[in-house]
Amino acid sequence: MKARVHVMLKDGVLDPQGEAVRHALGTLGFSGVEAVRQGKVIELDLASTDKAAAEAEVKAMCEKLLANTVIEKYTVEIA
Repeated sequence: MKARVHVMLKDGVLDPQGEAVRHALGTLGFSGVEAVRQGKVIELDLASTDKAAAEAEVKAMCEKLLANTVIEKYTVEIA
């Protein structure tokens, strides 16, 4: 199975990388961009064949390592 984890900063948390990207886009002539939030995507190849067990395992990975749950939120997709 494959899992995809999307990690983003929570609403209200300052995103300096996103702000730098927004500014750079403006200097390149893309003036219509009002805000940018930058995150990360993590793809995992799993040995599990049970979708529910795989999702639970990936969520545990997120809580322990893949996301800083104090300032980040995450979503998990299992395929």
